[in-house]
Amino acid sequence: MFITKSELSSHMHIETVDVITGSDDAIVDAAIDAAISEAKGYLTEFDTEHIFGATGGDRHPLLVTFVKDIAVWHLVVLSNYNADIELREKRYNRAIDWLKSVQKGLVVPDLPRPADDVPKTIIHGSNPKRTQHF
Repeated sequence: MFITKSELSSHMHIETVDVITGSDDAIVDAAIDAAISEAKGYLTEFDTEHIFGATGGDRHPLLVTFVKDIAVWHLVVLSNYNADIELREKRYNRAIDWLKSVQKGLVVPDLPRPADDVPKTIIHGSNPKRTQHF
């Protein structure tokens, strides 16, 4: 798994996670899966199977942080017990903004590309309009 429940401790105390979820690890796993799925939607230009199949030190550290932010947001919306909802919302929005920047090509993280390396987007445009005067 890309992230585990115990790794969420950098973003929220595990005791708080247990209170919010009623110690149901299935809810935590669902929040993590939703966060990964949400992040994958923005990273279609990259080899998402390889990226999210990585574990430990092989993972992209900033992406791990942002996926944790998204997962914690999914947990916080269940209950704001002992949680700073504004901070969580800001961190969630920052994670999504970063993913959108990657999607637009404004940020290029060092993530692996698919083996076929065929772009999944089509870039279009034209030359400037020419006006003929005689």
